[in-house]
Amino acid sequence: MRETIRFLLSETDCSIAGLPPTMTVLEWLRTEARACGTKEGCAEGDCGACTVVLGEVIDGRLRYRAVNACILFIASLDGRQLLTVEHLRGPDGTLHPVQQALVEQHGSQCGFCTPGFVMSLFALYHAGGGADRQAVQEALAGNLCRCTGYRPIVDAALAACAGPPADRFAANAAAIAARLQALATGEPLGLTHASGKFLVPRSLEQLDGLTQTWPDAVLLAGGTDAALWVTKQYRALPEVIALDRVEGLDTVTEDDSLLRVGASATYEDALAALAWHWPEFARMVRRVGSRQIRNRGTIGGNVANASPIGDTPPALIALGATLVLRAAGERRRIAAEDFFLGYRKTALARGEYLEAIEVPLPAPGQLFAVYKVSKRLEQDISAVCGAFALTLDGGKVASVRIAFGGMAAVPKRAVQTELSLLGQLWTQDSVALAMEALDAELAPISDMRASAAYRKLVARNLLLRFQLETAPLSDAAVRLSEVAA
Repeated sequence: MRETIRFLLSETDCSIAGLPPTMTVLEWLRTEARACGTKEGCAEGDCGACTVVLGEVIDGRLRYRAVNACILFIASLDGRQLLTVEHLRGPDGTLHPVQQALVEQHGSQCGFCTPGFVMSLFALYHAGGGADRQAVQEALAGNLCRCTGYRPIVDAALAACAGPPADRFAANAAAIAARLQALATGEPLGLTHASGKFLVPRSLEQLDGLTQTWPDAVLLAGGTDAALWVTKQYRALPEVIALDRVEGLDTVTEDDSLLRVGASATYEDALAALAWHWPEFARMVRRVGSRQIRNRGTIGGNVANASPIGDTPPALIALGATLVLRAAGERRRIAAEDFFLGYRKTALARGEYLEAIEVPLPAPGQLFAVYKVSKRLEQDISAVCGAFALTLDGGKVASVRIAFGGMAAVPKRAVQTELSLLGQLWTQDSVALAMEALDAELAPISDMRASAAYRKLVARNLLLRFQLETAPLSDAAVRLSEVAA
């Protein structure tokens, strides 16, 4: 195994060895590289002051993504290009177009948050094709400003990102891509330090071997949750196996019946497919976290950490998803609702890992919705998350799956509530009876996010909301069936 992290710092070859592998990129930049333009605000991926950009070759071309340096371990730099605010100006000192636009639109006051905004805008600039106000707001949702106000920053973004990229980075993209591909030798990375061991396999076979040798290692995908164990709880991680460079584990594919999401595919990787088949699911995913978080966080990680308030498990359970588990090259499949055994406990055996999530494509006429209820609209943890999948036959419930997060120690399927609806007309009267079944079936707790009573009321009302929103579709289906008869 190679013991040195190799990457490009802008256009300069860079190597890191001998440092704690769970040192964050932010800490390395400020203390080792002395690149202090990148700031620490929250140290948990919320404020965006630490935003940097990673470049990597995806499908044969260089792609830039904004990420939070405060929750990114230095081992994640291996084989990638790292850009910070210091790297954007030209050799002659000319500002980058996004920097110049911020100057012209008066988009900075104290300047603390400005480098993070610049890097998020740089990534948006390189997304190409022009950006409207909605795209700008989504790209900047993970960057907080405490003094300027967002109007001049948005104006700067609209001015700078109106067309395709035309900077020196775009002109040099092919050369950088070739250099990154030269770094991708397929050799696994193995970092050993007094603080712990950090292993980065490149293939499923390598991952199989490592999980058998170190079955108790922390499996790290995007790190948007596990990194907080280090930055907030100051925990040591003796053994870590990173999943983000395993070839084939990050793919999103589909056939005539299934959407298959690899366990290390990021939210952004999966977003287009989710939006095509289940727009409501995609809308919820956009609320899970900022663009920086979605560029690193994974649906597989959201499932495997088994949080009772994870946002994607209720939707996956309602859609009848199957989880593909793997150990030593052998696979087994388990229904998503059977994966969660207790608080933060799963059906994974020792040395086993989540390889993929398989979601059945929607049947004709399937009605689906997922609702996330939190104190803040975006980038907040759910108090309750409810997901509903329904098919009707002549106005009656032919099939139904209901799942909730935040209502039990695990993401929970409401089986008794489903049974109370099967065969019934999809009406408010039927839902009123189902709401009573739901009350009896789920027993949430009170905590800092919501009281048990509030959670019960919300869960009932989400079921009613789903009926109210889909009843017109039900009525239309009945009328069409009558016409056909």
